[in-house]
Amino acid sequence: MTAEAGPTAALLVDDARFDRHAPPGHHPERPERLSAARDAIARMVARGVRFDRVNARAATNDELVLVHDVQFLDALARMRGEAGYLDPDTYVSANSIEVARLAAGSLVAMVDAIVDGPTKKGAALLRPPGHHARPARAMGFCLLNNVAVAAAHARARGMERIAIVDWDVHHGNGTQEIFSNDPHVLYVSTHQSPFYPGTGDAEEVGVGEGKGYTVNVPLAAGGGDAVYRSAFERVVLPVVESYRPDLVLVSAGFDASARDPLGQMQLTPQAFGWMARELARIAGQSAGGRMVLALEGGYDLGSLEAGLERAIDGMLSGRAAEVPALSSADPCVARAASWAKKAWSGVG
Repeated sequence: MTAEAGPTAALLVDDARFDRHAPPGHHPERPERLSAARDAIARMVARGVRFDRVNARAATNDELVLVHDVQFLDALARMRGEAGYLDPDTYVSANSIEVARLAAGSLVAMVDAIVDGPTKKGAALLRPPGHHARPARAMGFCLLNNVAVAAAHARARGMERIAIVDWDVHHGNGTQEIFSNDPHVLYVSTHQSPFYPGTGDAEEVGVGEGKGYTVNVPLAAGGGDAVYRSAFERVVLPVVESYRPDLVLVSAGFDASARDPLGQMQLTPQAFGWMARELARIAGQSAGGRMVLALEGGYDLGSLEAGLERAIDGMLSGRAAEVPALSSADPCVARAASWAKKAWSGVG
């Protein structure tokens, strides 16, 4: 039995070429991450969930320049075939530039398939990740900003309101920067703070016409399922629901998991299922169900596999295990809620 009516439960984009983005030595962002994600998909298929494949394709220059500077794209193009580090965290191998363009273009293809076809939910198994990539700079394991390129494409397709929800343990500074003055793209992030990359304070609410359409919920290290439920119920869900998006894109990192080597949060796989379920509920209200989970971080392979499976399940079925609630408000969540209400009259 499929998780929702129709010939398929969800769209899926994945490609063996993503594995060609390979580090020169040990690195947390490694091809084995997608092996873990594929194991999650295989387990879902084995129990009857059906996926309709979206063909991967490279992003065009016209699609990339909607969010990235031309000079930056030209600099990346000149690096084809080279290997090394762009900064202490971010590497390129001989195939990385082509793979990055493939990841960004594949998410664009997913958006097109969701807009044009009968299936309205999807999962994108992408490498390299994207949410740290700035308009003119690669950083934080990211070369091109996959979710930002897809959101800009959705806008070009005529969608008025795109919601990006980023639950990666790190703040998506690149996505925030790209859309900071744009009221047509709502960016909402939960993330560990203080932490890399040093951005994402609650007072960062966007600028100009985009003021209020950036909402950050910085969380102290050690927060678990109950803290994230509080963040979602007090800030994330009310904001997104009030925005009434035409499409929900999730920067789905799984590095807030308890066993992740790069983060210090304590999420269980159930939390990802619960968060995805709640976002899918909102997508069903205003977006015709249109929602995509796009892989970002997650560096413990077992946690990535389990979290992704629960998240897709929650998105598709509308069912997920409940997670505990806080007996009292988390101070970080309360502060973020206060700033969100000040910045955007649609909340509270």
